[in-house]
Amino acid sequence: MIKKALGRVALVGLTMCGISTSTVMAQDSLFRSVIIGSNPKTIIAGVQSGGAPWTVERGSAVLNDDGKLHVTLRDLILPNLGNPGPVTSVSASLVCGGAGGTVVATTDPVPLSGDGNADIDAKISVPGPCFAPTVLVRAAGFNGNVLPQPGPWIAASGTTVPNGSQDKDGDGK
Repeated sequence: MIKKALGRVALVGLTMCGISTSTVMAQDSLFRSVIIGSNPKTIIAGVQSGGAPWTVERGSAVLNDDGKLHVTLRDLILPNLGNPGPVTSVSASLVCGGAGGTVVATTDPVPLSGDGNADIDAKISVPGPCFAPTVLVRAAGFNGNVLPQPGPWIAASGTTVPNGSQDKDGDGK
């Protein structure tokens, strides 16, 4: 009887510990999104997209509650070239207010490999509140020369619909 009661107490304690840990872990991330490529002639927060379409094989952006921004990019390329072309460095900008919002912070440039790979790790100042946050990946250097200010955005946080998964009239039926 005592062993059974102690077992229940231990189980409740472990369960509460797990709930507490998962709550803390969930609070660490303010924003998390996949990164997708850009299309020409698209303006977000006053920033024009690049003049050619870009694709990303795999990318993500995570912003923690202490302002740490981590962006991972794998195979960020111009599909017609199969590589990043002249873009040799990128930076990330946080936008608050969605497409019509404002760029509130931008990271320093980091190198973009010839395969289109980069990791951006930076601490930025995040205003509160930041409605409809968006992360823009911006061209920050061409042919080894870093720009004084980041250029057009070539990838951003967002989602895509897999081919064939949306119905023709968009009503979900």
